[in-house]
Amino acid sequence: MNAPAHAPRLDLDALLDDRGTRIIVCCGSGGVGKTTTAAAFALRAAERGRDVVVLTIDPARRLAQSLGLTELDNTPRPVEGIDTGAGGRLHAMMLDMKRTFDDIVVEHADSGRAQQILDNPFYQSLSASFAGTQEYMAMEKLGQLYDKGEWDLIVVDTPPSRSALDFLDAPNRLGSFLDGKFIRVLTAPAKVGGFGGAFKLLAGGVGLVTGALGKLLGSGLLADVQAFVNALDTMFGGFRERAEATYRLLQAKGTSFVVVAAPEPDALREASYFARRLAEEHMPLAGLVLNRVHPQLTDLTPERSLSAAEQLDENPGPQQALASGLLRLHAERVELNRRESKLADRFAAIHPGISLLRLPALAEDVHDLAGLRLVTASADGQVA
Repeated sequence: MNAPAHAPRLDLDALLDDRGTRIIVCCGSGGVGKTTTAAAFALRAAERGRDVVVLTIDPARRLAQSLGLTELDNTPRPVEGIDTGAGGRLHAMMLDMKRTFDDIVVEHADSGRAQQILDNPFYQSLSASFAGTQEYMAMEKLGQLYDKGEWDLIVVDTPPSRSALDFLDAPNRLGSFLDGKFIRVLTAPAKVGGFGGAFKLLAGGVGLVTGALGKLLGSGLLADVQAFVNALDTMFGGFRERAEATYRLLQAKGTSFVVVAAPEPDALREASYFARRLAEEHMPLAGLVLNRVHPQLTDLTPERSLSAAEQLDENPGPQQALASGLLRLHAERVELNRRESKLADRFAAIHPGISLLRLPALAEDVHDLAGLRLVTASADGQVA
């Protein structure tokens, strides 16, 4: 019988200390602790001398709480209370999707056309709720932060999407929407001499389509969509170029992806899928972070623990009952550790060579800097 596969250990400090590492992207399925992991990595890097900004896309605002900030917004804010002895500093921000979209409009359009777009009702709805906009804007903001050059490390907490792949797919999805047939039908009138002349010239084709859409959507909404698209038409190339530039940035040598997963079958299946996708897209994967694991604290086996507990039960008393309960709890903990280890070994067998870092489950939720430091304490070898 083959021995179980064991993944090499991810050296977190080597990753954080490498000045060639400019971007770390924490990704994974929802509910696995990406936000906390991203904040903990950013804090550790800053306290080891890096100039760090961490970007979260978490609407629960847990990052702000854990970093001791009352609020986060689209502007990086300094985090107070960190150890600056090594010369590092830490800023944090939370993505404001609409404001980021507004910034793109202002940057890529002249002032008159930019205001026309910003005031358009369809744009206001699109920028706040269009499927994929949040993921696209996360990548857009990453590109903006990188281009500013104010920090030597950017840590990104990816959106809490149903699929971890949305972060990579969003630029193409939004670009496809803007370049799609529906949009091109709406822009066609403007490209042949204005709305009035266009509807006359295209009465047999586009006119019928827009007439049908007008009945379906309502003439007011259709007019808003047409006005938005015509104003935005000169920006199509800008969206494409920005998306492609950020995509190349994610493939670049200075970027490292970290897949975060809980030691549970569903989360590790998602992590496995994401690892394959990153390989297909030629994006650098630093390793897997297995979050909230339950390490075995002693060498006492569950069999011996249960045997000792049964012996204690034969002589009932307060102290014996307490000791018996602790032994049974230990036995359960060891069994849990074994199950988690088997899952990790299965992942290692499927993805040989991918490094692994186990982060322990903490006794309580992280709500301050001290808690964030505990998250990465295992990087010092304190937890096996």
